[in-house]
Amino acid sequence: MNKAYKFRIYPNAEQIVMFAKTFGCVRFIYNKMLGDKIEYYNETKEKLNNTPAQYKSEYEFLKEVDSLALANAQRNLQTAYNNFFKQPNTGFPKFKSKHKSRKSYTTNCVNGNIELAKDGLKLPKAGNVKIKQHREVPENYVLKSVTVSKTPSGKYYASILFEYEQVIIPAEVQKVVGLDFSMKELYVDSDGNEAQYNRFYRRSLNKLQKMSRTLSKMEKFSNNWYKQKHKIAVLHEKIANQRKDFLHKESRKIANSYELVGVEDLNMKAMSQALNFGKSVADNSWGMFRTLLKYKLDDMGKYFVVVDKWFPSSKLCSTPDCGYKNDALDLSVREWVCPDCGTHHNRDINAAVNIRNEAVRMMMA
Repeated sequence: MNKAYKFRIYPNAEQIVMFAKTFGCVRFIYNKMLGDKIEYYNETKEKLNNTPAQYKSEYEFLKEVDSLALANAQRNLQTAYNNFFKQPNTGFPKFKSKHKSRKSYTTNCVNGNIELAKDGLKLPKAGNVKIKQHREVPENYVLKSVTVSKTPSGKYYASILFEYEQVIIPAEVQKVVGLDFSMKELYVDSDGNEAQYNRFYRRSLNKLQKMSRTLSKMEKFSNNWYKQKHKIAVLHEKIANQRKDFLHKESRKIANSYELVGVEDLNMKAMSQALNFGKSVADNSWGMFRTLLKYKLDDMGKYFVVVDKWFPSSKLCSTPDCGYKNDALDLSVREWVCPDCGTHHNRDINAAVNIRNEAVRMMMA
């Protein structure tokens, strides 16, 4: 199994220059190889198998950076290029922008060229980089690769991938919960509990808008423009960290409390477009929450069940031996009474109970 640890790194001036040069070369070789692939295909209708090595004689600066970083750029491009031809509804690879693309590169551990120690992280070409190691790595973990990245706020991180062997013992299912997505609270569970989400983006929206208006009045690419843009990036990073911290804590709480968790398979992108809830959906990050919850449950040998999106969780009466389906129910109705058994339902709790019951049925099938 693979596991990644993300650490903050503090490069010196020379290492910052080397990272910037590597980011640029990785972006350059990706764009250059993609452009040549497109040109060759337009002429011959065949695929071009090009490599970074064939460009080094013409572009000498490519020899100054880590060759494995360029090789990983080639692999990423080849994967994206092949997916376009093999997988339906997959877009064609796009050129990477200097200003918009993520600044990062990946290098692999070969013959001890990468080492992690308490005093720093040894990287090819960059040397020993100061690192803030906030957690210990088990001795049986084998270092495989490192991804160095720079955030828009100017911070540097190293995501270190380790390989390890782990025997996961399946847990005995004793407690089951269903989670229904809530635009306001993130989720409502089948026990009636809510996540009490703080809506971090909405709380900072006025400040962001004010800072953006100030940026729009400045001369583009001036010193003050860059300073203001950095302030906005710092605030966005703070919002993202607050959200991720909240999602990690909520997913850990659920993973520790239940052996089986059922959720509904929702198309969040379609929901945000159809209902004009784009900001609220993005602020909640339901997709990230599901991802964090799933890997935590998997590591503990517990079960994560996804219920089909067409399952009428909100419209079914969750009372045992009833199961009446209220087809007249729409999104504006938050509470309803079952015409068959007379039970009063809270829409979200009723949906969560139905999701829980369906998850149990799917596990037993």
